[in-house]
Amino acid sequence: MENQVIRDTEKFAVEIRMQVIRQLAKLGFGHAGGCLSVVDVVASLYSGIMDIDPKNPRKKERDRLVVSKGHAGPALYAALALKGFFPMEWLDTLNQGGTRLPSHCDGNKTPGIDCTTGSLGQGLSLAAGMAYGLKLDGIPNTVYAVLGDGECQEGQIWEAALAAPKFGLDALICFVDYNKVQLDGTVDEIMPLKSLFMKFRSFGWHTQQINGNDPASIFAAVELAKKEKGRPSVILLDTIKGYGCSEIAALGCLNHHMDMPEDLAQRCMAELREQMKQYGQEERHEN
Repeated sequence: MENQVIRDTEKFAVEIRMQVIRQLAKLGFGHAGGCLSVVDVVASLYSGIMDIDPKNPRKKERDRLVVSKGHAGPALYAALALKGFFPMEWLDTLNQGGTRLPSHCDGNKTPGIDCTTGSLGQGLSLAAGMAYGLKLDGIPNTVYAVLGDGECQEGQIWEAALAAPKFGLDALICFVDYNKVQLDGTVDEIMPLKSLFMKFRSFGWHTQQINGNDPASIFAAVELAKKEKGRPSVILLDTIKGYGCSEIAALGCLNHHMDMPEDLAQRCMAELREQMKQYGQEERHEN
């Protein structure tokens, strides 16, 4: 992957984080930690990996994205707004009356959202169904899914994990946001997952584990996954919950859903503006 593409993606990730903080500050609370940890994979997908069209978000021949951990919606909304799927002003309406940006992703309300999610454990089944449908229709597009690691404690995840290799769904690429923290503790404390790498591999998946907060690693892993034929791929993303905003990341298990007072938001934005300086550009407020 060209260095400029990676640099542009890294800049895009900082912009997304700014808009996540903007949304949560306007609302006063939200899922800060898990939104920030998935930003780099979202930025990578929308920086050239996915075949999409903001002017025609429902075109039949497009790649699909199922964010199974639907509470990470604000990260996805930020990317969609920055890419022109809808006006930036919508971000100020997150989870408020009459909004088209509810707390969890809703495919009936938001342009660019391919699947309503938020009931954890269901997204991989939905993504597998999409991939199977595309296969039956002879459409060569890719379906991407983003799971939480705590979500992988759900039994339905493993039913889908068994089914996808059986049906040869090589157009299905799953990411696991492996930040090791869930709603009320660490994953190891709540329900240890042991080796997700070995679990998925034993179920017949092509399996990789990478630095999930590094776009260059994400691009390379997706390129490798797309070369696999006859079986789905999973990419375990070693991430930090709250990545990009040090004060939020330092909260650990307390940053899953948290208050976002104005003073904290201002400190986070100041930190992100410092990160943006290396790209010579300030945040975008409108398309």
